[in-house]
Amino acid sequence: MPRYRITIEYDGTSFVGWQRQAQGLSIQGLLEDAIVKFTQESVGVRGAGRTDAGVHALGQVAHFDLSKEWSPGRVRDAMNFHLRPHLIGVVACAQVEAEFDARFSAIKRHYKYRLLTRRAPPILERNRVWWTMQELDAGAMHEAAQALVGRHDFTTFRAAQCQAASPVKTLDRFEIAPDGDEIICTVSARSFLHHQVRSMVGSLKLVGEGKWSRRDLEAALRAANREACGPVAPASGLYLVAVDYPRGDVSTASYLPSPSPGTPDA
Repeated sequence: MPRYRITIEYDGTSFVGWQRQAQGLSIQGLLEDAIVKFTQESVGVRGAGRTDAGVHALGQVAHFDLSKEWSPGRVRDAMNFHLRPHLIGVVACAQVEAEFDARFSAIKRHYKYRLLTRRAPPILERNRVWWTMQELDAGAMHEAAQALVGRHDFTTFRAAQCQAASPVKTLDRFEIAPDGDEIICTVSARSFLHHQVRSMVGSLKLVGEGKWSRRDLEAALRAANREACGPVAPASGLYLVAVDYPRGDVSTASYLPSPSPGTPDA
């Protein structure tokens, strides 16, 4: 059976998240429905990351098997036709080896978080940023974020309902930089805990406001206690921007910033 890999982008605002659920529209469910409509085959679609409700993607990756061989371009175009009018798009499709697995073959995932710091509310970017209405010290946030890079017990920044076997993860990179009226956080790791990125960004916002210092963030990390976490950042500002695979294959490398001097490259 031929296996296909697709790269997907979506606005997560109207969906219950990636995973198909009993109630509500999911990314996975709509992709599977689109495949049925053009192939008459009911297949499972496995994604690289199970994004939550409201979280967006620029470079989500998924795979599925079909009994008949189709050209990748035909698969992409047919899926996009049947996905309308939902804000989901298949931006690339390729036939891959049977051993490829969108989730388990991935060696690194990259997320971006956007904070809008201007006084005026977002109009065109509503539901796509975290509007803070206040200036934040991006330099202090970046410096503090380096305390989270490396291998740590991230219990403090883990959702209570997280199903990961261990709270220990290795964070490869955490970049924070201003971009006009926005502050952009870019985080890279092989895998993440449930709500880890949003929890870390929420705590780092306290640093940007001057309410926490790097030492406070380090103390929260060492506490290994969910109660030590700052407020969890809303889903609206979070994007899965790229997924890395062996042999240098990256789903959307153009979305990743260059590493800052003196910080570890992802």
